[in-house]
Amino acid sequence: MKIRNSILKLSFAVLFALGALSASAQHTFGVSGGMGASTIRLYPKYETKMVLGGTNFGLSWRYYSLPRFVGAVGLDLEYMQRGFSYGYAYSSSMDENGMEVRDYAFYTRRLNSIMLPMVWQPHVYLANNHLRLYLEAAFTISYNFGGEYEYENTGQTGPYDWRLERDNRWNYGLAGGGGFALLFGRYELGVRARYYFGYADVLRNLNKYYDNATDGPENPFISTPLRSPLDNINLSVTLAYRFNKEGFDEWFYKPRRRDRRTKEFKFSQSGDMQ
Repeated sequence: MKIRNSILKLSFAVLFALGALSASAQHTFGVSGGMGASTIRLYPKYETKMVLGGTNFGLSWRYYSLPRFVGAVGLDLEYMQRGFSYGYAYSSSMDENGMEVRDYAFYTRRLNSIMLPMVWQPHVYLANNHLRLYLEAAFTISYNFGGEYEYENTGQTGPYDWRLERDNRWNYGLAGGGGFALLFGRYELGVRARYYFGYADVLRNLNKYYDNATDGPENPFISTPLRSPLDNINLSVTLAYRFNKEGFDEWFYKPRRRDRRTKEFKFSQSGDMQ
């Protein structure tokens, strides 16, 4: 019991020390929220369209390194609404040139994701450190859950039934984007645009799950696509708080100037050469 109490006290002491260090270190903690659109990349190729109006919000942590060219690294934790629309049926007509025109009826599926982007954010400061412009790249891991489906032509809708043998809850991918932030006091208020490029499939391919013979109306695919990664593009407003009251070290860092070595070259006159 004494050993356990000692370990607990030591753990609290370490956590307190880390908290004290973070209060004066090069960190920010922020929140974000916005809207976005999503789609799916199906193979073989099917008719699809973007799903608009998905909301997103989350938390972010950033660590700002001293060298300017490194910028910031950090983690985000986001809730994101995603989805896709698939043209599962169509009617045909001919235009005046005798070409077929298809009028598609769309099945739309919406789902929720918890997204964890691991972010690298190179940046520059302008306007006497009151404006920060940045680009960013991230590796993402996400967990999918919930959601609903809807058929456009019939209006049929309902909650989506997740099935382990058909659906992938875990996804991964890459993300990239950029934005700006206005700095006032210890706060940053800005706007960020980010594109999420999925690599994992939201549906298991037909080698693992072939058809919808035993499914309900939540699955419109007669045969499951080989590939089905989701993509998102989001526009968010961000607000962050800087723990370091004095400002970031990189604001005051001035690299040493290297002394230029000068060499004098003396050219002899042609008459002096023997």
